[in-house]
Amino acid sequence: MDLGIAGRKAIVCASSRGLGRGCAEALAEAGCSVVINGRDAAALDMTAAAIRQRTGADVTAVVADVSTPEGQKLLLAACPEPDILVNNNGGPPYRNFRELDREAMIAGVVQNMVTPIELIQAVVGGMMERGFGRIVDITSASVRTPISGLDLSSGARAGLTAFLAGVAREVAPHGVTINHILPGIFDTDRLKAGFARAAAVRGASVDAVKAERMAEVPVGRLGTPEEFGKLCAFLCSVHAGYITGQSILIDGGAFRTTV
Repeated sequence: MDLGIAGRKAIVCASSRGLGRGCAEALAEAGCSVVINGRDAAALDMTAAAIRQRTGADVTAVVADVSTPEGQKLLLAACPEPDILVNNNGGPPYRNFRELDREAMIAGVVQNMVTPIELIQAVVGGMMERGFGRIVDITSASVRTPISGLDLSSGARAGLTAFLAGVAREVAPHGVTINHILPGIFDTDRLKAGFARAAAVRGASVDAVKAERMAEVPVGRLGTPEEFGKLCAFLCSVHAGYITGQSILIDGGAFRTTV
């Protein structure tokens, strides 16, 4: 399917690896010029080179912490008028809510709520003027179903979802859509670290912990960044102009619901 976005300009935050990289690759495949971002310069350069080689796309790498005003300025300097913005950022580490102090809670809210809102504020006006814009926020399945130890991440991402619910309707008449993708269990470095941590606590093998988690997923496997990226690219396409203000769960059926 031709997504109709060849030649469009995209910013994909936190995209040197994992789900962000999956989104950047899919948008590059669709013909977009892509600005990718990360804090590890070596990893980011490797990702940029790999995407260029595989897709032939124009890829710009911006080393920056997207949570900071300075990092956001660098991203926007590299792509002042993006047609597509994919918000992504690392979340707070697993931690019992009793261990969270005020500083940690504020940092978590800045990471997963304030930062994407700030970037949307910076780009949405231009999108509205041009009559086209696609904004996709990578949140988490924990917005819908709690995950122990991720209370801060869940709360910040749920706050982002609620904040943007009205905004999505406000900008929709101008050709701009805002949607959220809620990943379940995906094969990423963050998940692997979680498996290792759980294995160490329980005295079990990492393979055993991984097998237990996969058994909870009806499709019987982990998700891949590639398939996640394809969903993101579709939401950014010309074909998704009638989809906005939605939170789309991609979790292999793990969250059991009738609606």
